[in-house]
Amino acid sequence: MNAKDLKPNHRILLVDDNTSIHADFRKILCPGNASTAAINDLEAALFGDAKPAAEQATFILDSAYQGQEALAMVKQALAENRPYAMAFVDVRMPPGWDGIETIARIWEVDPELQVVVCTAYSDYSWEDMRAKVGQPDSLLVLKKPFDNIEVQQIAHALTKKWQLNFQTRLQITELAQANEKLALSEERFSKAFHESPLPSAIQSYPDQIFVDVNQRFAEVAGFKREEMVGRTAADLFLWEKPEITDDWYERLLKLELVRDQEARIRNQAGSFREMLVSLSVVALGGQPNVLLLAQDVSERALLERQLRQAQKMEAIGQLAAGVAHDFNNILTVIQGHAGLMQHQLAADNPQAKSLEQITRSADRAATLIRQLLMFSRKQVMQFRHLDLNETLRNAIKMLERLVGEHVQIDFRPHDSLPAIHADNSMVEQIAMNLAVNARDAMPNGGTISIVTSLDSIHRAPTPLDPERRDGEYICLTFSDDGTGMDTQILNRIFEPFFTTKAVGKGTGLGLSTVFGIVRQHQGWLEVESKPNQGTTFRVYFPASQQPAEKTQMIVDTALRNGRETVLVAEDEEALRQMVVQVLRIQGYTVLEAASGRDALEVWKQANRPVDLLLTDMVMPGGIMGSELAERLSSQSPHLKVIYTSGYSPGMAGRDASLLAGRNFLPKPYSIGKLAQFVRECLDAKAKPDEVSRPPEVGNENYAPVPANEKVSGIFSRNELAGRNGVEDWRIGGEAATGCAAPNAEGQLASTSP
Repeated sequence: MNAKDLKPNHRILLVDDNTSIHADFRKILCPGNASTAAINDLEAALFGDAKPAAEQATFILDSAYQGQEALAMVKQALAENRPYAMAFVDVRMPPGWDGIETIARIWEVDPELQVVVCTAYSDYSWEDMRAKVGQPDSLLVLKKPFDNIEVQQIAHALTKKWQLNFQTRLQITELAQANEKLALSEERFSKAFHESPLPSAIQSYPDQIFVDVNQRFAEVAGFKREEMVGRTAADLFLWEKPEITDDWYERLLKLELVRDQEARIRNQAGSFREMLVSLSVVALGGQPNVLLLAQDVSERALLERQLRQAQKMEAIGQLAAGVAHDFNNILTVIQGHAGLMQHQLAADNPQAKSLEQITRSADRAATLIRQLLMFSRKQVMQFRHLDLNETLRNAIKMLERLVGEHVQIDFRPHDSLPAIHADNSMVEQIAMNLAVNARDAMPNGGTISIVTSLDSIHRAPTPLDPERRDGEYICLTFSDDGTGMDTQILNRIFEPFFTTKAVGKGTGLGLSTVFGIVRQHQGWLEVESKPNQGTTFRVYFPASQQPAEKTQMIVDTALRNGRETVLVAEDEEALRQMVVQVLRIQGYTVLEAASGRDALEVWKQANRPVDLLLTDMVMPGGIMGSELAERLSSQSPHLKVIYTSGYSPGMAGRDASLLAGRNFLPKPYSIGKLAQFVRECLDAKAKPDEVSRPPEVGNENYAPVPANEKVSGIFSRNELAGRNGVEDWRIGGEAATGCAAPNAEGQLASTSP
């Protein structure tokens, strides 16, 4: 049938269970000759072409009273080649299908039918109707009661629309037939092929000669399009493994699918990009060809490698954090007994050197555990608003001793630098690790340049830092003029245990530790390096809106003996015995318990008041350290409490996630630190209404603690440097505990914000 020969279709189906509705529609749509003039005027207004009365046809209205009956009538009309142009369908038609189900079933057999839903109720929202029946372009909603003119307008418009749709389909079919002879030319040179964002090419089959390539494929290969057409991939040395294309074509010969094959394409510069390649055999002009579609997945592959690296680092971090508890308990016992023996031996005793080696080895092991926890971002942090310049100035002398006289340090601070919210010791750790890394890259000496600056940054996420950055950031730049690194080493420098140093010269945790610390401070790292051209590390910290806090100096004071009563709750027997021995040497009366339940029983049976509870955070028996402290504090509000643990935060459930900056003594600790910590905690005055509370720190950092709060257990500089200060632990000499001395009011000033 020709589209021009199509006659109007005025057949309408009315589906409603109410007979009076059918009568109303007949009066409206089939009024007879009396309203012929009005209908003519209406159609002229709608379509702009008035027709003589002789040409005006009335609507043919058929009635159905249930959905099943309507479906049967639609099928019959299609079979007779007299389809309905539109249908009015009521929503509620008990007891059979409702209107929505009726429409859905009718559209299964006649999807071109225009439908008007007639309803006086909001049984279905428009979105519900679309979801159930689809085809919103063929669906209208008519609310009852409706106006006669409205019904007439809808009937004329939708029957006309049905006719136009039918004509369009016929014209499309005719157009497709007319364009069939042009299909080969359009397929080869169509805009879709040449402007596709996917690298695409057409190769002859089976000799693999490029018949055509699009611009994107030429860009990836690093050639001009004209340089590729007429040549094979082997001629262009295109693929990293040329034999891979032979495998693809062999599979095509076997009628196998070639989809998403991993391959690396080489450009003219010699660099590679990772691709996923798919091939399909197509016939063009009667000749077999292969359509090659490639997807550049280089960035995705990089992200996958970074994800695997992050997962590997996280796994190592979880492992380190998981063993930290037992390992730190063991180290505490080793350090404690070594310290006791050193105190008992004279300096010229031959065994003193052996004890010194034991102590140093324990220090190294403790440092290794700390580094693992740092790089995995599981080390407890004490955040303050710091002046980065001041922190670096205080660390310069230490760095100069660390790098040696053959390396010069050029420090150039930026004036009026905003504060950063950071852990002072961790910033020093970053500086130490970067300085050591620079020193090792300059075996014959050189210069380390340390520069601070304030940068305004606005950039999208990058593969190395998958966060959007907007605002002001403090940049710490470490530059050296050493040996530099190639790309292969640069891709691995943040991997834990990766090192280019000789065996025994490094742990491979220096830069991975820096990476973990920086990420924990919400910052990021950038690295630039080339062989024999030095290396530059840039560390970015978010600028703080708060002013920098004044650093409070930690003063070591002579330790005093005590006569108070201390209850020690520790499940590790060797560690408990060592702690008890140290405290008894100091003059304290010590009660001991192996668990929380044992501690409650010891407390109950004690014939004296207990002044201090020293408790492990995690113990067997169902009562953790914080719960034990709460129970005993409720009975004795003035009880002082020191919490200790070898767990990293987040590894021991609820209690370990509460580790705090006050009254918390992390393992491993030296006997000097233990003794001074206990003395200062006992000497600190509590507020009249204050009871000892469990620590209050989340998994990532310590909570801020006011300056007049209880004792803070932080490492002093010599503890960070790896010395435990075992000499003169009874008088406080080298036994730096990291606890501040009491002020004039007997309270301990905290270095926490």
